[in-house]
Amino acid sequence: MKSEEFPAQPAGEIVHSQSSSRGTAGFMAGVLFGAFVGAGFALLFAPERGEKTRGKLGRRMRSLREDAREGIDRVGSRTVKELKRRERRVRAELARARERAERALE
Repeated sequence: MKSEEFPAQPAGEIVHSQSSSRGTAGFMAGVLFGAFVGAGFALLFAPERGEKTRGKLGRRMRSLREDAREGIDRVGSRTVKELKRRERRVRAELARARERAERALE
């Protein structure tokens, strides 16, 4: 038996066959068809009209924005209080250290 010889392919070269191209085209057609069918079902079974949904989304976004601002204000207020508390502690500690240093120098 004689083995068939195939032409050598350079390393890394991809060989496409005709059936592979048809398979890719068929796959892409299927994806597009599925997207259209899905969009159609979404329109058929949507609970509300677009304007109403956009209005609800807008109100919800405004509510979330207000909640976020309030949260940021609360955190900022807590941060300022904590910084002031720590500043008082550092000042008190510095005063005690200064007194100990003065006593040590006497």
